[in-house]
Amino acid sequence: MAQKISRREMLRMLVVGGGAAALAACGAAPATESPTSAPAAPESPTSAPAQAGTATSTITYWGSFSGALGEAETAMVESFNSSQNEVRVDYQFQGSYEETAQKFTAALQANTIPDVVLLSDVWWFSFYTAGAIDSLDSLATEVQLDLNDFEPVLLNEGVRQGQHYWIPFARSTPLFYYNKDLWSAAGLPDRAPESWTEFGEWAPKLNSGETRAFGHPNGASYIAWLFQGVVWQFGGQYSQPDFTMTMTDDNTMRAAQFYQDTVNSQQWASLSQDLNQDFLGGTIASMMASTGGLAGITANATFPVGVGFLPMEANFGCPTGGAGLAIPSATSDEKKLAAMKYIAFATSTENAGVWARSTGYMPVRISSKETPEMQQFFTDNPNFKTAVDQLPQTRAQDAARVFVRNGDQIIGRGLERIVVNGEEPSAVFAEINDELATGAAPILEDLQAIEG
Repeated sequence: MAQKISRREMLRMLVVGGGAAALAACGAAPATESPTSAPAAPESPTSAPAQAGTATSTITYWGSFSGALGEAETAMVESFNSSQNEVRVDYQFQGSYEETAQKFTAALQANTIPDVVLLSDVWWFSFYTAGAIDSLDSLATEVQLDLNDFEPVLLNEGVRQGQHYWIPFARSTPLFYYNKDLWSAAGLPDRAPESWTEFGEWAPKLNSGETRAFGHPNGASYIAWLFQGVVWQFGGQYSQPDFTMTMTDDNTMRAAQFYQDTVNSQQWASLSQDLNQDFLGGTIASMMASTGGLAGITANATFPVGVGFLPMEANFGCPTGGAGLAIPSATSDEKKLAAMKYIAFATSTENAGVWARSTGYMPVRISSKETPEMQQFFTDNPNFKTAVDQLPQTRAQDAARVFVRNGDQIIGRGLERIVVNGEEPSAVFAEINDELATGAAPILEDLQAIEG
């Protein structure tokens, strides 16, 4: 029997969820994850011929995408519903990742849970430690979902003690986006910079009037996610796997000093309230942003968009991101199986490819990349292949951001103090290190109770 969520755990999650929702409410959907407006109509998912009759089971699916991504997600659900008569999915949009997590937390308290829920990389683990989501291995076997065909770097993040709790769906990595027209006007080669040192040499040529060479997102738009890769590039890290915090590591602080210098002393970067809008509007010439926005950015840009691997420094560093699908522990066995049938459909070889082509998110199945449709798509749209080529060099994020509750916001607020207020990185990150260590203590208690 699945572990019942404790009152202590529920109170923790409600407090954190309320804070995250307030943060999300300060602005629109995160610039790093959502297109500004809808591109062309999403491709139709692959489905079997419709069968006559009424579905014998109806399940509720809570999702987090609006605009073009929401249209693609709705199309996936509609295709599944039309493909068979056993299960009907009732798709319900819940808001941003943070808002979905907050509503799921409240639903657990009220016993009004969905049957399948989209959870981001910084939320699924909290629900795992609460005993609120179930192992999916036996269900995957029942519906013949081949977990060995998923990209390992994406699948393994949702594994605890050899069991899968979170199946990759809308998975992303950051890319380096650049405005090819501004690149050409500055006399730069048509490619992303190979290192931050090289980009520092290019940046003065891109600064012009109101345009800055590069844009950073603010704390509400996942600056801590993008900075994760930069920290690795400079040889640092947020934390060790055992939750020892390393925000005061010399290389971690060196990366923070670099971010501060780009805005202050070097003045070739700006902090953006809406990264995608500023890029599309030409007020920044380049940015790091999610693959999940690639379709929308490409469709809405009035200039040719270039993308490339993230710049190196001492090392290459690029984190995974995005969201996956989970099934609540308290869902009935019948509905768990029905929910798993939908997960298998949405992440099938064909439909994982459809989702990737419609949105820019990663094709989560290995076999998806080899289909004729995807190979032709890569030929016609080489920008979309960049993230696939970069994937073997990516890795899961440090525990400080994705496993410590509110870790993303804690680190993001610290970065804003460093970049906007010009505060000393060593002083700020010393405080952040202590705050993250305090936040990690109850997580370690919970893991000891659950995993031993």
